Amino acid sequence: MADQEGPVRVVLSGATGRMGQTLAALMAEDGRMQLVGGIGRMPERGCDIGCAIVETPETAGAWMDEADVVIDFSAPELLRRLLQMHGDALAGKAIIVGTTGLTPDEAELLRAQARRSAVLQAANFSVGVNLLVALAEQAASVLGDDYDIEIVEAHHRRKADAPSGTALALGEAVARGRAVKLADVRVDGRSGRPGERPRGEVAFHAVRGGDIVGEHEVMLIGERERITLGHVAQDRALFAEGALRAARWIADKEPGTYTMKDVLGL
Repeated sequence: MADQEGPVRVVLSGATGRMGQTLAALMAEDGRMQLVGGIGRMPERGCDIGCAIVETPETAGAWMDEADVVIDFSAPELLRRLLQMHGDALAGKAIIVGTTGLTPDEAELLRAQARRSAVLQAANFSVGVNLLVALAEQAASVLGDDYDIEIVEAHHRRKADAPSGTALALGEAVARGRAVKLADVRVDGRSGRPGERPRGEVAFHAVRGGDIVGEHEVMLIGERERITLGHVAQDRALFAEGALRAARWIADKEPGTYTMKDVLGL
């Protein structure tokens, strides 16, 4: 666990990605955080994020011993390798996961690790987005299925998964508000002649292009009115700041599964 008198020691998985670079830059400015090392797909010497070398998951064992928290913004395959290689070393430490698009097997690996590590997984670390999720659940609960729900998200052209993890989190929030399972009411996009919209359906639409940081909109559409809840991210530092806030919060927590609601007291 972290020494309460010293900085939180962090290993950054996905260190060479855009989010990793942003996290490293913010940690360099924050005296409460210390970057122990970076992990990537291949070893890279002379990296510019504050560590002498970026290791692969297979060669980063020594860093696991030094870390209080591992922050992962990488790819599902890289996270899987990290958990499979270092599950024992991570026992008693904390893991922050911002990687989305996990397979059921990868998600189960993470759940199993939470029995011996404090694990916080979030589709989005923005304070504003987490407030949006709470509002979407409340609105769906109050309005019921008299209102049709459409969730639209937009991201940069390089994003690999769709719908975004944040859009799915919004969908899960809506489903909780209506006391249904998202899998039973979810539809992704429309084409051809889908026919009349079924009552209770929750639809997702993904836009990809340019360098859009992240935009999410939940439309609750009734017969006589439309309520729109939305969030627009203007800078990736927004997500990095939230992740570091979560890392400081979780560094001394007991094993288990945590959410940004816990961090923010929502």
